[in-house]
Amino acid sequence: MPDRQPLILIPGLMCTERLYAPQLHGLADAAAMQVADTTVGDTMTEIAAHILAEAPARCFGLAGLSMGGAVAMEIMRQAPERVTRLALLDCTPRTDTPERTELRHAQIARVRAGELEALTRDTLAPLYIAPRNMEMPGLVETVVAMARELGPDVFIRQINALLTRRDSVETLRGIAVPALVLCGREDALFAPALHREMQALIRNSRLAIIEDAGHLPTLERPDAVNAELRDWLSGPHG
Repeated sequence: MPDRQPLILIPGLMCTERLYAPQLHGLADAAAMQVADTTVGDTMTEIAAHILAEAPARCFGLAGLSMGGAVAMEIMRQAPERVTRLALLDCTPRTDTPERTELRHAQIARVRAGELEALTRDTLAPLYIAPRNMEMPGLVETVVAMARELGPDVFIRQINALLTRRDSVETLRGIAVPALVLCGREDALFAPALHREMQALIRNSRLAIIEDAGHLPTLERPDAVNAELRDWLSGPHG
């Protein structure tokens, strides 16, 4: 077997390595994967710096979903020379709208009141998962279990990091490595139209829209996502 290229996978808000379980299994022959720790740091800058410090190699491929995509864009701002290829999944380069900011503060209040699990089950999971996939065996419970595992303190730190993140549109314009922009067709948070805009900003990039999936296509439609990631991994390095 040829040497597998290093690949760092960055989870989304209140997600653990379970978010990428199908990729860790299905792409093990194509890449030496490590799931990044997004629990260290209070800002996007600090989270990205910690991931860079703990990276398994000097240069690596990078993929991030949702908040993980925001972290990946911050890594591209801090150390673009270390990234050989980039995949941005179900994310946005823009900062929050006032409405989203207000919503995030309300979520923090619920979590401070001891409602993390309830918030995840009744509010976040229906936003993350396409309606047709809500009955997939174990999917909602996986989302709830990841949140439970990380706990309230991590939720508050990650939300604050999202609230204070910088706009990354200009960062996208400067990316020169092979890039994949991917999203679920039914993503209720970041629609395909936004991802088309992102793809247009990045040189040497392509867009993949996963049918019958929402905000978590890695779990909702893992075979389709794995096929797109394998194709991305098989191309030349940056």
